[in-house]
Amino acid sequence: MILQRIFRLSSVLRSAVSVHLRRNIGVTAVAFNKELDPIQKLFVDKIREYKSKRQASGGPVDTGPEYQQELDRELYKLKQMFGKGDMNTFPTFKFEDPTFEVFDKPQS
Repeated sequence: MILQRIFRLSSVLRSAVSVHLRRNIGVTAVAFNKELDPIQKLFVDKIREYKSKRQASGGPVDTGPEYQQELDRELYKLKQMFGKGDMNTFPTFKFEDPTFEVFDKPQS
């Protein structure tokens, strides 16, 4: 009886471990795959190039002065519609506690 339970438990553990290892091997095979096809390599290189350009410029990449004018115009419209606050920060809310009137309970 005890021997049968041990065999059942070992088979359950073996199947769980094999599924876990299969998942991990599948993930690590993709993560450590350094051989990229030429199109995928070109795509990844362009993304890295764009990231370095964006970090160097500190803002949008490959935009002209008309982009900045359009951005300023849209921010101005938003300020006119929704208030005069800074549109690049999250608004602060101030909630006040309501005041309640206290009524005396009539004595019976």
